[in-house]
Amino acid sequence: MNPPTDKPRWPLWGWAGLASVLVAAAVLIMIFQPWTGAADVKGFDGERAMKYLDEVCKIGPRIAGNTDGMVKQRKLMDKHFTALGGKVAYQKFMSKQAGKKSVEMQNMVVSWLPEKLNRVILCSHYDTRPVADQEPNPRKWTEPFVSANDGGSGVAFLIEMAHHVKGMKLNVGVDFVFFDGEEFIHDPEEGLENYFLGSTFFTKAYGRERDRKYKYTKAILLDMIAGKGAVFPREQNSNFHAGKLVKEVWAIAAELKCGVFDKGVSKVAVSDDHVPMNEGGIPTIDIIDFEYPHWHRLSDVPGNCDAKPMIQVAKVLSVWMQRQE
Repeated sequence: MNPPTDKPRWPLWGWAGLASVLVAAAVLIMIFQPWTGAADVKGFDGERAMKYLDEVCKIGPRIAGNTDGMVKQRKLMDKHFTALGGKVAYQKFMSKQAGKKSVEMQNMVVSWLPEKLNRVILCSHYDTRPVADQEPNPRKWTEPFVSANDGGSGVAFLIEMAHHVKGMKLNVGVDFVFFDGEEFIHDPEEGLENYFLGSTFFTKAYGRERDRKYKYTKAILLDMIAGKGAVFPREQNSNFHAGKLVKEVWAIAAELKCGVFDKGVSKVAVSDDHVPMNEGGIPTIDIIDFEYPHWHRLSDVPGNCDAKPMIQVAKVLSVWMQRQE
């Protein structure tokens, strides 16, 4: 019997052998434990995102073009993204509706890692509808409303996300794209007006750049992502046009146990900014809440929004971006 000792007795192969075992164990952990990038998503500040939403809505309506509200919003966003290292650019274009004068509109593009040739897009429209056409009383349609969730939530989400993108380990470039003219509808009952003016222009402009070296491989559209109790089923048009990307994103959501991403398929197919994007060759899916009761109503205010669904979306998209090649 040997006397007790405080010193451990290592096998003859010593420290070098122990190091080999530890390395092998680490490799096995990496293989069998999916990487989630959790260290990079904990920083998304839901409370701060809601403050950004309040700040945007305090501007008032942000109707497409160079309206007072839209100009103020663009200045706020430009200053914020530039300060955090984003490269801000604008796409100016003229557009009009039936019987209306032509209006100059501007898409905003914020680029991170602009030197990367393979790029992905996170996008949202940032204009608000001129009429609250879902108000039960038509006399209230023309009253100004701030569209907190529909138009504001995507903006607030990406304003907050800008704090985190630069610090992520990314293999691709990322562009935040804000579409103008998605909501530029004055007479919704007539059915004569064009939708998705900004995304249509963006996609056609991309297709015309024959000498470009960069390529948009995938895009994710964010629409109404902050409603209280929001749930995001797999939208039908997204499934049809970009089914592989839908599976990719929803698989990450399941991995992270983000329950706002419903495994079911939406009951309806939505026409949204992802439609012209897919038609133009950029696989694009729409993360959208179908059950938001304040859609196109005066009650679409920050008080009817919540940070919780935005936090879950941030977790999923943060991991998704870092897995792109």
